[in-house]
Amino acid sequence: MQLTGADILIRTLIEQGCDTVFGYPGGQILNVYDSLYKYQNEIRHMLTAHEQGAAHAADGYARATGKVGVVMSTSGPGATNLVTGIATAYLDSIPLVAICGNVPTTQIGTDSFQEIDITGVTLPITKHNYFVGSVDNLADTIREAFALAQSGRPGPVLIDVPKDVQTAVCDYEPQAPVQPEERHAAKDVRIKEAAALINASKRPFIYFGGGLITSEAQEEMLALAEKIDAPIGCSLMGLSGIPTDHPRFLGMQGMHGHYASSMAMHDADLIISLGVRFNDRVTGNREKFAKLAQIIHIDVDGSELSKTVNSACGLRGDVKLTLQKLIPLVNAEQKPDWEKAVKALKETENDYLDIRPGLTPRNAIMTLNKHLGENTAVATDVGQHQMWAAQYIRHAKSRGFITSGGLGTMGFGYGAAIGAQMALGRDQRVVMFTGDGSFHMNLNEACTAVSYELPIITVIFNNQVLGMVRQWQTAFYGKRFSQTDPHRKTNFVKLAEGFGLKGYHCENLAQFQEAFADALKQKGPTWIECMIDKDEKVLPMIPGGGDINDIIMK
Repeated sequence: MQLTGADILIRTLIEQGCDTVFGYPGGQILNVYDSLYKYQNEIRHMLTAHEQGAAHAADGYARATGKVGVVMSTSGPGATNLVTGIATAYLDSIPLVAICGNVPTTQIGTDSFQEIDITGVTLPITKHNYFVGSVDNLADTIREAFALAQSGRPGPVLIDVPKDVQTAVCDYEPQAPVQPEERHAAKDVRIKEAAALINASKRPFIYFGGGLITSEAQEEMLALAEKIDAPIGCSLMGLSGIPTDHPRFLGMQGMHGHYASSMAMHDADLIISLGVRFNDRVTGNREKFAKLAQIIHIDVDGSELSKTVNSACGLRGDVKLTLQKLIPLVNAEQKPDWEKAVKALKETENDYLDIRPGLTPRNAIMTLNKHLGENTAVATDVGQHQMWAAQYIRHAKSRGFITSGGLGTMGFGYGAAIGAQMALGRDQRVVMFTGDGSFHMNLNEACTAVSYELPIITVIFNNQVLGMVRQWQTAFYGKRFSQTDPHRKTNFVKLAEGFGLKGYHCENLAQFQEAFADALKQKGPTWIECMIDKDEKVLPMIPGGGDINDIIMK
């Protein structure tokens, strides 16, 4: 059948199983939006307040579902406003397709109004990007983009579509949804080498990240842990991969990780790492990192193997399929001495728990844990509140923790929460944690949550400073608080009312408990402002460039 490029674009998205698009219209993509109007009964569009919010929403949708998130914008500033969101998805390996309109091909390179070389801009932060010069290539380009975004190590792909390509006409034949590339286990010889290392180990530690969630290898990892009697820790991106209350799970490892998890990794003689990269927040001083341990590293992306730390055995392959072949080769063995040592680490960690009364970050989150259902998703911005959430939130649902890890994008949370809420439906709750610093960056998306009546509960830890930076200035810069007290007078309750949602102000724990209980009764979005001390700290903390011996516990 003969269709315009705009119709082909939308029809191909529908063909690929896309049910939701996030974006913002503009002159160079109006033909596509006209087609969205035509097909509105088959695909829904969510209008955000800003293109960055749309990119984060598509990202949050993808994190919550495992499907490809789709965002679209016009050319020029619309396209460049997507960049932070694309980079966030790239650093965290999130499948995303970004579609931008552009000026007609006859105007490319003339510096015409709102022209930008967005493929050039995004080259370093996408798996691949496309400039579609002919309508004949449009449908196949979209299909290829969907396949690429999902294959191997997932990530964002961008498609730039000039306006005359949107208006041109050609034949369109629908096809079945594309499938990602077939997954493969690592080579048998490497798997046998890994099994030999595991069988020789007396203190194994399993460390997983977001790649385990992507591979859906939780069952296999737990089976391995039981067979070899190993404790388990994770990276920030691994949180929610397995239930928090699993007896083998020690929590997040690293700069602000749980003491027992970080120490167990340090004391292990073998680290079995699954779908995770050893970035600086995990290793600290790499020359002193886990000196007693050999490392087995399983990852679908071969470039991660021995990239930052040397692996005794690097296995390039899908985590799930590789573990399925590895588990039969390892010996079942109980390790009572290692189990006793890990138990002692957990007891030491408990000695340092923040048990102060009142409206502390831990008490607020522990109160919230009582109300979280199994399908509740938690999104965060970036900063101290993010680390408190990572430390204390209790997870029951995989893909239930939505946060910016690699890029550390302040302002990520509200857009991501909107995308997750659209993915889960209004009958499920999304709770978003933020701080007053992060929230000021993109709180404009409140109008989006209100317009779509999304029941997102936002908890704002308001210490009236840029808390994480202040914490570093306190510890390492002689309390020279340069530009970390914004002196803002924002009244979040009045601001919430101005947006058309309900806001709460809490100065004690009883008020927070009452506010959260009432927020659960509301049909639309709510904000709960929690006043906390400006000198609240995220602990434990390993200083940047330090090692486990430099850990600060109080």
